[in-house]
Amino acid sequence: MKRNKILVVDDEHLIRWSLEQNLKKQGYEVVTAGDGEEALRLAREEQPDLVLLDIQMPGINGIEALEKLKEYDEEIVVIMVTAHGGLETAVNAMRLGAYDYISKPFNLDELAIIIKKALETTDLKREVARLRSETKKSFPPNIIGESRQIKQLMEVLDKVAKSEASTVLVQGESGTGKELVAKWIHYSSNRSDKPFIAINCAAVPATLLESELFGHEKGAFTDAKNTKKGLFELADGGTVFLDEIGDMEMGMQAKLLRFLEDRSFRRIGGGRVFTVDVRIISATNKDLQKSIEEKSFRNDLYYRLQVIPIHLSPLRERKEDIIPLANHFIGVYNKDFNKKVQGIAGMAERILADYGWPGNVRELKNVIERAIILGNEDTLMLEHLPLEIVAKTTPQSGPPLATFRLPAEGIDIEEVEKELIRQALDSTEWNQSKAAKKLSLGIDAFRYRMKKFGYLK
Repeated sequence: MKRNKILVVDDEHLIRWSLEQNLKKQGYEVVTAGDGEEALRLAREEQPDLVLLDIQMPGINGIEALEKLKEYDEEIVVIMVTAHGGLETAVNAMRLGAYDYISKPFNLDELAIIIKKALETTDLKREVARLRSETKKSFPPNIIGESRQIKQLMEVLDKVAKSEASTVLVQGESGTGKELVAKWIHYSSNRSDKPFIAINCAAVPATLLESELFGHEKGAFTDAKNTKKGLFELADGGTVFLDEIGDMEMGMQAKLLRFLEDRSFRRIGGGRVFTVDVRIISATNKDLQKSIEEKSFRNDLYYRLQVIPIHLSPLRERKEDIIPLANHFIGVYNKDFNKKVQGIAGMAERILADYGWPGNVRELKNVIERAIILGNEDTLMLEHLPLEIVAKTTPQSGPPLATFRLPAEGIDIEEVEKELIRQALDSTEWNQSKAAKKLSLGIDAFRYRMKKFGYLK
């Protein structure tokens, strides 16, 4: 478990020694500085969680040191200590961002309580900020499906989540749910109370990706006006999801490989080595073996990433999952758009089941969202589906429409339609909703035809 680090800054050796011994007994890691200049240097090198800062010191005094510390890291926790304190000094220090203020001679037990409270408050603020910044839920997301592939996938995910596997590679076409799988692993593991942070490697310019992952020190480059923690540091104890890893630039691949060796790194422009405990889940829709042959992906990184390989099947290879997924999304969008769609009409269901879904689950989700928004029926009808999907699909099940032949003498289409309406009503004991569903019609369209043919007054 990570120990909090405290920087004790005081020009009196005896006080520094006394505080160091006392704080170490309480389980803290302690570094000490005898003046302001040394304090600023150690703050950069040691990255303390809290600073006990004397005000009266030779050279840079405590107030000046506080200002520079806050310029360097505005989140650093500073407790001011002085034998010459007064209300005006205390107010000034608090205005500059000090957490609290204590006067010499101080009681060590009282100081211990203040330090503990300060660290707990800081942890709580960081946790609240993290939760606010995340839209992710703290429990595993639903993975919907009844196919053999989904059942096998869930068995693998369960084993991975319960293991200490630190590197996982998820491969599959776009829209198959790679990030969903990564979240399921994270939120089903003992890391679930720690951060899950995702980054799309293809969406971040190569020049910025290193800073995003490893962070940078103030002044490391032209726009580095403040020290910034990277995603690996922020996700310590949790999971980092590297999406589109196949698009990572070769130079960055070498740096990632180095990090994966022992989970240690330096911020850009920094000298301190940080070591973190993060699970890395990478994902790609590319054929990495082919990328290796084309010299665009490192062979050694590939084998380092795929300690646990997971392949997601495209939706066209697990058709039995289509309708359960469609019904799941209907439920989701009923809530979002305050609709009451109860199911899918027979013909629409056959079109959904037989379509190839090149965009996989993401495409199906978008189609259902569109249908729920545009439809006003209590059933999702064929007319609610995009024309391009209906046009590209020939139902492989249902009535043998392809075998129907128009009689040589022709027929009266009105009479055929009237007869179909009657048969649908008879077969459902005149339940209009069920009869409309049998003909893939909305209830309003069905009632219009009933009235047209004299079945409804």
